[in-house]
Amino acid sequence: MADQPIRRALLSVSDKTGLIEFATALRSHGIELVSTGGTAAALKQAGLAVMDVSELTGFPEMMDGRVKTLHPKVHGGLLAIRGNDVHDAAAREHGILPIDLLVVNLYPFEATVAKGADYDDCVENIDVGGPAMIRGAAKNHDSVTVVVEASDYGRVLAEISANNGATTLPTRKALAAKAFARTAAYDAAISNWFARELGTSAPEWRAFGGHLGQELRYGENAHQTAALYLSADARVGVATAKQLQGKELSYNNINDTDAAFELVSEFDPKTPAVAIIKHANPCGVAVNASLAEAYRQALACDSVSAFGGIIALNKTIDAATAEEMTKIFTEVVIAPDATDEAKAIFATKKNLRLLLTGSLADSRAPGLNFKSVAGGFLVQSRDASNADDLDLKVVTKRAPTETELKDLRFAFKVAKHVKSNAIVYAKNEATVGVGAGQMSRVESSRIAAWKAAEAAKALGLDQSLTIGSVVASDAFFPFADGLITAAEAGVTAIIQPGGSMRDDEVIKAADERGLAMVFTGVRHFRH
Repeated sequence: MADQPIRRALLSVSDKTGLIEFATALRSHGIELVSTGGTAAALKQAGLAVMDVSELTGFPEMMDGRVKTLHPKVHGGLLAIRGNDVHDAAAREHGILPIDLLVVNLYPFEATVAKGADYDDCVENIDVGGPAMIRGAAKNHDSVTVVVEASDYGRVLAEISANNGATTLPTRKALAAKAFARTAAYDAAISNWFARELGTSAPEWRAFGGHLGQELRYGENAHQTAALYLSADARVGVATAKQLQGKELSYNNINDTDAAFELVSEFDPKTPAVAIIKHANPCGVAVNASLAEAYRQALACDSVSAFGGIIALNKTIDAATAEEMTKIFTEVVIAPDATDEAKAIFATKKNLRLLLTGSLADSRAPGLNFKSVAGGFLVQSRDASNADDLDLKVVTKRAPTETELKDLRFAFKVAKHVKSNAIVYAKNEATVGVGAGQMSRVESSRIAAWKAAEAAKALGLDQSLTIGSVVASDAFFPFADGLITAAEAGVTAIIQPGGSMRDDEVIKAADERGLAMVFTGVRHFRH
C-alpha cells in the first residue's frame, strides 16, 4: 500500500517534548487521538479531545501502569493487515479499531542508569509495552506509521499535509527501520546493565547500541564512510563535549581528541596538566603550577609533531594559555571550560575546533572497549588502572628518591596512553622523549632518546633532555638491552610492570649502573 491515510493515532510518550504541538496538528487533520496515563492527562489539560486507552480496550490500567497497552485491541489495531479479508473479519468480530499512527518513546532506562539510580528504580524503568507496540507497528509498516523520536514529528506532519492526511511507504519504511534500531539499542543498554549488575564479563549474548550523534564526511580515509554514535555510557568525553567553534570534526579528529582527553583526565585537576596528541599518540605531556607553563613544557618535548595536533587540558583555559596555544596551528583544543577572554582569543583562529566538556572523564570508572574483527568483535573492560593507586615494588639496591617517584608515576600514566611498544622519558613531571608503536621495545627506547636529543637541539641546549630523567615502559623489558639503552640516554630510575623470565638479568643491569627501578605489577599494552 503506497499512501496510508491516518485516521487514528495512539500516543504514549515519557518525553513530552513537542507533544502538544504535534497532537494539536494531528487533530487539525481530523485524526482521532488515543493515549495512556500521563500522556493522556497532558493532552486533556491542553484541551485536546483524547480517548483513554482503557476506553479502547475495555480494561483499566492496572498494576501501577505496568499493564495498559498489552491487549489484543491495541496490538490487533497495530498488526492487522489492511484489506486482508481474514484480518478484517477478526477485527469486526472482536471490535478492534485500526491504529494508523503509533507515537511512543520509551521509559528513560538509559537516563535512569546514567544518574546512578538504585537497582529497583532501574528495573522499574524497563519499558515492556512500549517496545512491543513499536515492534508491532514497525512490522506492519505497510499500513502503520511509527514514530519513536520527537525529531520526526515535523517529518510526519509534512507528509500528512502534502498527501491529504496520508503518509508514503518510503517514509513508513524509514521510520520502521529507525524503530527497530531504537528498540535494539534499548535492549542492548538493558542487557549490558544486567551484565554489570551480575558481574558477568562474558555474557552469552552481547549487544551494543547508540544514537547517531554526527554523520562524518568520511572515515580514516576519504574512501571510507563514518559516523559518530552516542552510547548510554555516562562518562564525559569528546562525544558529550560542546563544540564552540571551528570546522566539523573528522573521524581522525574525534579519535585523537578522545585519546588526548582520556590521557589528561589521568591527572588530578588540582594541578594543571596538558597533553598534546598526534595520531592518537602523545607527543608531549606536562604537569606544572600554571596551565601556560604546562603547555610550554609539553610543546618543548616535540614541537615538530605538535604542529596540527590535538591539545587537551584538565582545567579551565585562561587567556595566557590560549595566547600560547594559538601561536602554532592546532586542530582541536578540548578542556572542561575556558574563560571568556580565552574564548575570544580562540575565536581569532576560525578553523580551530574548541570543545568544552564541563568536567574531566573519570579515569577509574569501569566501562567496556570493543573493536571489530573478521566474523565478530572483541570486548574488554576498559583500562581503569591509575598509577597513583599502584603499590610500587622497589626491586633494585637503590630506592628512587621522592622526586624520582613523582616522575615515575607521571611517566607511567603517560605510557598507558602510548601505543605499544611504549617508552616514555620524563623529568620534572614533563615528557622529554616518547617512543611509540615499535615492534621492538629497544627500538622504542632509541626513538624516544633520539627525539629527546632533537628537542634539546631545538631548545639550544648542549645535552639531551633525557639526562637525569626517568623512564617508563608499558610492559616488561624482555631483555636488559632496552634498559641499557635507557641508561645510556642518562636515566636515573625506571618504572615497568615486571614479570619477565629475565627480570633478574634486568635488575642486575640496573644495579650495575646505580639505577633505581620499581615494578608495578600492571601492564598497559595499547594496540
